[in-house]
Amino acid sequence: MNKFLSYGLLLGILLYGCDFINSENKANDGPSDNVVASVGSKMLYRTDLLNLVNEQTSQADSATIVSQFVTDWVKKELLIQEASQLRSINQAEIEQKIADYRFSLMSYEYQKQRIRQLLDTVISDKEIKTYYEVNKENFFLRQNILRGRFIKLSKEAPKKESVKRWIKSSRPQDLAELRDYAFQFANNYSIEDSTWLRFNDLIKSSPFSTITNQIQFLRTTSYKEESDSLYLYLLKINEFKISEQPSPLSYVKEGIRNILLNKRKVQLAKEIENEVFRKAKENEDYKIYR
Repeated sequence: MNKFLSYGLLLGILLYGCDFINSENKANDGPSDNVVASVGSKMLYRTDLLNLVNEQTSQADSATIVSQFVTDWVKKELLIQEASQLRSINQAEIEQKIADYRFSLMSYEYQKQRIRQLLDTVISDKEIKTYYEVNKENFFLRQNILRGRFIKLSKEAPKKESVKRWIKSSRPQDLAELRDYAFQFANNYSIEDSTWLRFNDLIKSSPFSTITNQIQFLRTTSYKEESDSLYLYLLKINEFKISEQPSPLSYVKEGIRNILLNKRKVQLAKEIENEVFRKAKENEDYKIYR
């Protein structure tokens, strides 16, 4: 490796860190002044290092970062140089793979920009419901879920009897009282009972998490209180679904929306490809020789 590295310049980087990098505005005496390392005809320039560190990076950290970058660059170039000398490596095949990869990247970027311009992102509730009904077998639950209310309170919290009444009530004014109270005093809570939640997520870190038979508990419980040495836990169950049952539509609605949106993207990508082909055919931009 000795013949490939400009050790004086590398040593300068290690000694001066950020100061070396920030010297970009100084005049260079010649092309060689800007070379940090070389492997054969490949050169690593000081300008290639400018974005590695910033003014907040310490001098010691700068030296370490720059040193590692230069070492990695040298190792990579040495491997490339070594590999290029092997007759067993088909250079034409490598070049073809590079060309194919470049084509894939360019095609992807073009289609992504066109899709961004043309994609209709509005998915109607009717489309979502239709997809759900046709593919219901794909939306079976993997765990128990519920709609209800949960609140965790310090045993020192005020108005606990009122909270027990509010959490069981269906009156809008009681829900408003519960919401205000929970915001002020609850250690943890979930009171928007129109939303389906995973049962395990709701009860974790509470005495309810020790329930051994969740299905039986859900089927036989509408309201339950538990406590430990510090907290009181209140759970109100309005509705539940157990694992292996079909998911409620509202629970999977956003997922279905994303599925339908991705289907539109795929279809639009095909249409863009066909459109490019059609225009080229009309303009006789290509020929097929038989």
